[in-house]
Amino acid sequence: MTEPVRVDRRVEDLLRATAPRVLGALVRRYGHFDECEDAVQEALLAASVQWPEQGVPDNPHGWLSTVASRRLIDQIRGEAARRRREEVDFARLPLDEQVGVAADRDGAADRDDTLTLLFLCCHPALTAASQVALTLRAVGGLTTEQIAKAFLVPEATMGPRISRAKQRIKAAGATFEPPARGDWPDRLRVVLHVLYLIFNEGYTASSGPELQRADLAAEAIRLTRAVHRQLPEDGEVAGLLALMLLTDARRAARTTADGALVPLADQDRSRCHTPAIREGLELVTGAMARSELGPYQLQAAIAAVHVEAARAADTDWAQIKVLYQILERISPNPMVTLNRAIAVAMADGPAEGLALLEPLGEDSRMAGHHRLPAVRAHLLEMAGDRSGAREAYELAARRTASLPEQRYLAERADRLR
Repeated sequence: MTEPVRVDRRVEDLLRATAPRVLGALVRRYGHFDECEDAVQEALLAASVQWPEQGVPDNPHGWLSTVASRRLIDQIRGEAARRRREEVDFARLPLDEQVGVAADRDGAADRDDTLTLLFLCCHPALTAASQVALTLRAVGGLTTEQIAKAFLVPEATMGPRISRAKQRIKAAGATFEPPARGDWPDRLRVVLHVLYLIFNEGYTASSGPELQRADLAAEAIRLTRAVHRQLPEDGEVAGLLALMLLTDARRAARTTADGALVPLADQDRSRCHTPAIREGLELVTGAMARSELGPYQLQAAIAAVHVEAARAADTDWAQIKVLYQILERISPNPMVTLNRAIAVAMADGPAEGLALLEPLGEDSRMAGHHRLPAVRAHLLEMAGDRSGAREAYELAARRTASLPEQRYLAERADRLR
């Protein structure tokens, strides 16, 4: 049995950061997203074998571009007999574009196509699940096996899902270029939403034995940083990055040594990551001062109020309540209302919060979601209704697929017996 390749963490980080730029350059030059992505994956595999032994080249981007270009050209030439269209397209290329970019040429390395690649992976023809999977594969550099493990599905399921996503992009006639000016806001909004979904799955896994998937959260932060570098003046990009940093800063405080969930009120805030908090606060303060207010900035502002409180008892719930009222007005959805109900209960009493929860029971988007009965249970417990709280905790525990959340909710119910 072949030993798995073990890659130095620094080499792995370098490959992951460089891969989307290489893929973007290849797609821009040759088209054929599918073939380019395969060629880049082969180049990454070659680098993961050679670099730890021979050393990282002076120009990693150029090295990967050269290898990937040659693999792509070999593939096109090898399939010429049965794929006539690719042969004709290739023959039309100028002579100087029929060879890979030399490793010592820096011209192509100056252009970063990461954002354009993100736009392509988040094409509106794809479902949200396919957008997330393709983004993690093409831009994040994760293997199909890694993505499948992250979402607890077999690799045999995830592989075809990614392949279908590529085919849908091809069938939609998508080209490797930024969206038209009029489509820019909507497409950027989709990109940010996909990154938000990836982060949320990493911060609180929807299923499985672990509460958090640190690798997914870190990947979402890395990709959002890449977007922020290209759009430093966009307030919502800065707001999303700030939200991720301020939220992820509490990661170490959210679980015990054995992985059990620690609720916000009981977390040891001295364990929070101070540099991430400092950066997040600076980002959200700057964004709100110079940009039109948006939902990610508001969520980051709420996260900032939480982390600025030295103790749970010091939390300014009145300010959080106001921020949620504004957020609900500009971006209404049931999850915002759910969180606003918590803030209202903490600021004005549980009866006020419970009243806000009532309409959510009729909202089809909340049907079967564990968070609604979990919040109701907490507010009922605050109000002194132990029997009602116990039943709601038990319902929430049955609905969630996250084992740490199940255990926590079941323990809360048992305490009220």
